[in-house]
Order: sequence, then structure tokens, then C-alpha cells
Amino acid sequence: MSASTLGPHGSLPQGAQKRASVEAMFDRVAPTYERTNRVISLGLDRGWRDAAMVELGLARGSRVLDVACGTGDFCRDLTDAGHDVVGADFSAGMLGVAHTTAPLVRADAAALPARAGAFDGVTCGFALRNFVELSTVFDECSRVLRRGGRFVALDAAVPTNPVMRLGNAVWFRGAVPILGRLLAGDADAYRYLPKSTAYLPGLDALAELLQRAGFSDVDVRTLTGGSVLLLSGTRR
Repeated sequence: MSASTLGPHGSLPQGAQKRASVEAMFDRVAPTYERTNRVISLGLDRGWRDAAMVELGLARGSRVLDVACGTGDFCRDLTDAGHDVVGADFSAGMLGVAHTTAPLVRADAAALPARAGAFDGVTCGFALRNFVELSTVFDECSRVLRRGGRFVALDAAVPTNPVMRLGNAVWFRGAVPILGRLLAGDADAYRYLPKSTAYLPGLDALAELLQRAGFSDVDVRTLTGGSVLLLSGTRR
């Protein structure tokens, strides 16, 4: 039986324990991760990435770093859009099963192995809540972007509308762990993932963190009834 990602009584891990637990979890679920996510998102994940690429707003041929690239789905979309893409992830398991022509590097998002101003854009798909120090990651994304470069991130959110909030809870906290057990053999990981939205600050606080990291024109909005957030900004 795999080690639990959640702590005692279903608590979320913190600090170094969070980093180790999250890395081990993604290594475990890597072989089935992309297929399982397609089912869990009801196939909407492609549309969310399309919205993010529109928000990115870069010309073809731009150099883009996809942080926490996982199995490479965002890398593939960015490559198909004509960008010069590099993927980075700290899970060796994810990188080992990634399907993309983009070069991949194993790296911690809090210490990216790239020179300052190396990229025109940075993307991050559904990983903000998995970082230990979000402000440090935003600082690193700012550092590797040129002035005027664009940052765009997607992540899960909890709807504010009571009806949508109830539906979100029934699906992600009820059905998703069952699907995780059936499709990935790991209900624990798919109990953690819905709960991990608690790591994220509120939308206004999230925007403020990005501004403090050196971004202007910061925008944060939600998609699909408030269940997905889209965060963007321009490097000052």
C-alpha cells in the first residue's frame, strides 16, 4: 500500500513534508495521470488550456517555459501553437512518462535552472497549490521572464455560488477519489488533490502576490462556474 499524501485525520502536509509527499504522490500516479485527469475534468481541460494560451497572447516562435509540466499536455498544446517550449517538473515519474517533443528538465519551480530574462512566457497548469512557497515560485517566474514577458497559470478553485459550490464538492470530494481508485489505483492521491485547493490564497491575495513578484496588468478570473482560476500578468 502506498504512503498517504494526507496527514493525520486528513490534514494537509506542510513545508518539507509537503514537498516530499507531493513528489512521491506524482511519481506514483504518473503512468495513469493524464488519462485520469481527462475523465475527472470531463474533457474540459483542453478548453482551459486554450483559454490560457489566448491569455498568454504571444506571437508564434516565442520561447515559453511550462513550469510543473507533468506529462506534457500543456507543452504539446504550446508546441502546436508554434511556440519554442521547454518543460520543467520536479517529479521524475512525470517526466519519465511525458509525451512531448519539447525538451524537459527536472527542476524545482523555486529554483529554476535558467538565466534571467530567458523566456517570453511562463505557463503553469494546475500546480500552484502544490508549491511549498508560492511567493518564491512567482519570484522565479519573474526572474526568468524578459521585460514585457507574460505569465499565465491555471488551477482549481472553489466556486462562490452556493449551487455550483455544492456540485463541485459532490464531484471533486465524492466522485473523484472513487475514480482515482478505479482508474489509477490510488484513492489517496485523488482525495488530496481536491483538498489541496485550501493551500491557495483568495483571488485578490493571489493577484497581490503576483504583483509583488514584479508583474503588472495582473488579472485573475474564474472559468466553468468558478471551479477553475486563470491568473495572468506581464513582467514589468
